[in-house]
Amino acid sequence: MPDVGGASWDPRPLADIDLSGLPRPETLMVRAGLLVGVEILDATQAVRASWNPTTVWGMSPFGGSTTQTVWETFDPRPFLHGPRDGHSWTQAAFRIAFHVPAVDAVAVSTDNPAHLRELTEALHLNINERAADRYHRHLRQQRHG
Repeated sequence: MPDVGGASWDPRPLADIDLSGLPRPETLMVRAGLLVGVEILDATQAVRASWNPTTVWGMSPFGGSTTQTVWETFDPRPFLHGPRDGHSWTQAAFRIAFHVPAVDAVAVSTDNPAHLRELTEALHLNINERAADRYHRHLRQQRHG
């Protein structure tokens, strides 16, 4: 039998229904990264717990594009652990996408070999998990006022 996979840009509707009668996907793909809202992150966690997929992939770690204006003012390098010199903000944003939410792999779309090389070189970078966890807690607090 072929593997079943699922992808959701917005898993909130899935979090609100009983998924037990549906086939369990081997792979679940969800949005990942610092621009994903807390409602999406919480829904992702609920769907993941309900379906229990073998692997979870993240997608769209830059919120759709590296040219969004948010990236002109927001530097994600403080989410890296250790020296940050020599690493770009795109590398930091890509690497943190593996932790917000926790995923096994991150898919990106590019036709630029230099961009792909830059991202693959970021895979060895360490995430400051305490900073990432504080960020997630802050998002939750903001939502609950």
